[in-house]
Amino acid sequence: MSIKKTGVDQQLIRDLAGILNDTNLTEIEVELGDLKVRVSRQAPAVHAIAAPQPAYAPSAGQPIAAAAPAVVDVSKNAVTSPMVGTAYLAPSPDAKAFIEVGQKVKEGQTLLIIEAMKTMNQIPSPRTGTVTAILFEDATPVEYGMPLVVIE
Repeated sequence: MSIKKTGVDQQLIRDLAGILNDTNLTEIEVELGDLKVRVSRQAPAVHAIAAPQPAYAPSAGQPIAAAAPAVVDVSKNAVTSPMVGTAYLAPSPDAKAFIEVGQKVKEGQTLLIIEAMKTMNQIPSPRTGTVTAILFEDATPVEYGMPLVVIE
């Protein structure tokens, strides 16, 4: 009598998780016939990072944002990227930025846009507070879980 195995092969999952640990990857996906398995882990939390220098408007030579503190605690105040894509601070290249360092924001207010698969996704503020750091450069790629903005 043969017993039909149901569900997912747990040893396969363990093996894939081992590969993640051995190679320091954050995600791995395997297809075996009709079975498709993706194993991912969240990147380790960043507790403190150096804040970026203010960006400068190319024509005016003036700072776009005020200087941020030298070290920013992002462990609990960071707004992280909900997806992989390209992050933008403004709705178009010639438009005013959604936010600037030192600006007060309200919960639900658009902080930035992430373009993913030719779709522009508005990223809202999860809480009311003050923007203390912008941790990415305009029009640059971002990863899932990457800290983007600090709101205190």
